[in-house]
Amino acid sequence: MAFSSEERKRYARHLDLPGFGAHAQERLRAGRAMVVGCGGLGSPALYYLAAAGVGLLGLVDSDKVDISNLQRQILHATPDIGRPKVDSAVARLRALNPHVRLSAHEEHLTADNARELFAPYDVVLDCTDNFAAKYLINDVCVALKKPFIHASISGFCGQLLTVLPGKSACLRCLFPAPPPLAAPEASPSAGPLGTIPGVLGSLQAVEAIKFLAGIGAQLTDVLLTYDGLEVEFRPIHAKRNPDCPACGAGAKPKE
Repeated sequence: MAFSSEERKRYARHLDLPGFGAHAQERLRAGRAMVVGCGGLGSPALYYLAAAGVGLLGLVDSDKVDISNLQRQILHATPDIGRPKVDSAVARLRALNPHVRLSAHEEHLTADNARELFAPYDVVLDCTDNFAAKYLINDVCVALKKPFIHASISGFCGQLLTVLPGKSACLRCLFPAPPPLAAPEASPSAGPLGTIPGVLGSLQAVEAIKFLAGIGAQLTDVLLTYDGLEVEFRPIHAKRNPDCPACGAGAKPKE
């Protein structure tokens, strides 16, 4: 389907971009991305995916907007306090780009609903804020052979990894199990600096756009870390672990 006159104006910078152009923009329009979490990471990721013209965006979040969110969760504003995050996000994204279809799920991601929620989408973005959800996303996406883009943040730092199940290292290849609940790294800490999720969430959007548009290289087999205080990006090279509990040869299929 040809782009309308309004779409050609909206996406003019993409359509004129060498190495992108109409073909990549058409692939974006046909693309489907699921974003789990409408908070610090999900806010910039969703904004940029909607602005870029991804055809269908799924949103999953069970929380409501709190005033303490507003220091970093840029999808939401003061009048949204007390409102479900998915409702606030949908309103903001629809105002940004009415051409994008939005499918909102005001529910907690669980082992019971994850497969059904992820199934219609080409790629999943892990924009959650807890280890249980991150490992659940990893395990379900590996089982479904569904590409996903992991990100996490803490304080002044963050990390990013794109996973192509069966082809690249997954989260459990690098970290086989989440830290025990009693471990310091498993406990909520002060922060993050509000702009840190902005950096990592924007990078998640870059990875998703490249994947859906079929351009460039993906950040696979590399855990990219970012230290905002030291202004340092550092790649940590990884490889698939044959004994990985999720994607290794002996891994048990997840029900």
